[in-house]
Amino acid sequence: MSIKAAIQAIRTTIFYAVFIGQTIILAIIAGTIGIVAGRTRLGWAIARYWCWSNVVFLRVLTGMGTHVEGDENIPPGGCIIASKHQSDWDIFAIFPHTGRPAYVAKKELMRIPFFGWAARSLDCIEIDRQKGAQSIPAMISQARDAIDRGCRIVIYPEGTRRASLAPPDYRQGIVRLYTSLNVPVVPVALNAGLFWGRNSLVIWPGTARARFLPAIEPGLAPDVFLARLKQAIEPESTRLTLEAIDQGIGRPPDGRLRERMNILRETQKH
Repeated sequence: MSIKAAIQAIRTTIFYAVFIGQTIILAIIAGTIGIVAGRTRLGWAIARYWCWSNVVFLRVLTGMGTHVEGDENIPPGGCIIASKHQSDWDIFAIFPHTGRPAYVAKKELMRIPFFGWAARSLDCIEIDRQKGAQSIPAMISQARDAIDRGCRIVIYPEGTRRASLAPPDYRQGIVRLYTSLNVPVVPVALNAGLFWGRNSLVIWPGTARARFLPAIEPGLAPDVFLARLKQAIEPESTRLTLEAIDQGIGRPPDGRLRERMNILRETQKH
């Protein structure tokens, strides 16, 4: 490991200590409030602070900055926000722009004491990934209730974090939500995986970017909608990623990332 990477690993360790420490404390507070009083303004204030502070800690402690644009593309009223997912940064960065979000979260997170209680009080929607398609009707029911409460649904269509420039793997949950709720879908492209990778032990300096893209109108056929969603998110995420690499990033590209970069550049030439 180079000296630069070793220093960045130390910075990352300090961030994780602060991040995990304050998350535990805030989860205990927010979870207790959620159990006692349900949905409250104080609970939402804690959630907003958690997201804001983590963005600040990332910048100060690791050098990973944040830039989000395009929130003028979020329509008023109920909608689905469908975001690329590459790291926990995606949660912190998107949250402040979504009004009252209801995140679709895996069941395992909702079962964590205090953290899960807090998540429920913040309108999070539970999905049991082990049940596959059988879990979708319950997710849709929760999402419909959240829309009725004035929330915007936030979902990661691939269901899990993906590496930068990895081939997409969209699941059917987003299609079922779209066809059942009959609301617009706002795609979100981003490049955060370059700096906070899926399996990386080091968070690298640089500016992670996310962009809310023009909404997809309701009422399309399922296959047409899914094609439109992919055509919005994937090329823009690729563009943001390659632009960041061209401008220079602190992370040394590993063999897999370099291979994906070369394939994409060759494809673009033709």
